[in-house]
Amino acid sequence: MGTYYLPRNVKGEGRILFIFTAKSLIYSAVGGGIGFLFYLIFSLFQLDLVGYIIMGIFALIGFCIGTFKMPEAQGLEFTRKTGGEKIDDVILRAIKFKQKNKKIYIYKGDETDAK
Repeated sequence: MGTYYLPRNVKGEGRILFIFTAKSLIYSAVGGGIGFLFYLIFSLFQLDLVGYIIMGIFALIGFCIGTFKMPEAQGLEFTRKTGGEKIDDVILRAIKFKQKNKKIYIYKGDETDAK
């Protein structure tokens, strides 16, 4: 008798606490860390609740950046070009673009096309 492959659902196995992937957990922690700095500032003025809210908002922003993809809206040129790509990839590409003095190098084909 031969062996057969049985498919199984492995979609949720790479997740931590059901909603976090490793990348989204890291981005949430970084966002929460940035929010913690605001919490420290607001706690000096006895506004702990405001500090907690801001820390939660920054953690949520970090989670969204690490998890979601850019929407594909045809009305805006930016979303038309980046639709379907992960938000963190788009942000990193924009940072690299700014660092290289707004120059983009495009590969137009292989050497056989140049002949």
